[in-house]
Amino acid sequence: MEREPMRIREGYLVKKGSMFNTWKPMWVVLLEDGIEFYKRKADNSPKGMIPLKGSSIHSPCQDFGKRMFVFKLTVAKQQDHFFQAAYLEERDAWVRDIKKAIHHIDGGQRFARKSTRKSIRLPETINLSALYLSMKDPEKGIKELKLEKDKRVFNHCFTGTCVIDWLVSSSSVRNRREGLLLASSLLSEGYLQPAGDTSKAAAEGLSDTPFLDLSDAYYYFPDSGFFCEGYSSDDDVVLKEEFRGTIVKQGCLLKQGEEPLGAIHLRGCVVTAVEDMPDTKKHDDDNILFEIITASEIHYYLQAASSTERTEWIKAIQSVARTGK
Repeated sequence: MEREPMRIREGYLVKKGSMFNTWKPMWVVLLEDGIEFYKRKADNSPKGMIPLKGSSIHSPCQDFGKRMFVFKLTVAKQQDHFFQAAYLEERDAWVRDIKKAIHHIDGGQRFARKSTRKSIRLPETINLSALYLSMKDPEKGIKELKLEKDKRVFNHCFTGTCVIDWLVSSSSVRNRREGLLLASSLLSEGYLQPAGDTSKAAAEGLSDTPFLDLSDAYYYFPDSGFFCEGYSSDDDVVLKEEFRGTIVKQGCLLKQGEEPLGAIHLRGCVVTAVEDMPDTKKHDDDNILFEIITASEIHYYLQAASSTERTEWIKAIQSVARTGK
């Protein structure tokens, strides 16, 4: 029986249309041998599939001056596909996994993530999910900090040393060596993410261990408010302004739905103009609707007063999403 290709990574990205200069959010699935993209996550069949054999990836892609965090995938037939991530770390993670998949398929190898439990022999009784929740506890968990390194400011993160200190002090491990193995497992399973060149290099296999027990190796929780100010390693400019608690734009909008008023969390969201809302009759609103897809896959549809106002809102939301809020 033929084995199904492994799903390496999946999530919402904005994809440029192949025929027209339109950018639409797609649920993108990276497989061992290709990339599938769907209109919605719940869809059973993809709108298209991009083969990876013989492909090349380019990042950062600066073909579109007004769009940040774009990467370009060129397939063997020299057709270009453009994707836009919501923020720098997301784009880098996609590019890293796509490069690895291309390397393996071109070399005739199977893409395989190392089994953390097997490689470092973690006891089966360790519940990484429960441990992760304890690490995030506001009272007794790891404290998220604002750290500076190489003229860059890392917000809502912590050092590798802090992680090991916490694991030892909470009696999750007996010593720092065990803590290093357990932290490597959390990193491998996606409960921790590397921030900065030092920890990223180790996570990519350029060090003796994937996790570093160092005070200058930074990490963050994937669903935290992490963002970086300053310049990235590939010279992409990240806006050096903190939006948390600052009004970026305000005004009146119409919102779909009858749920109570509240907040929309914009960290890692995708925002795009839409012609009409799904499962409804086409509106006569002169193309002034836009859609926000949050990191937790909640869809919000909002209506602006004019096309100009909608454009201003989209730009403001994109700026906030890019800086990690």
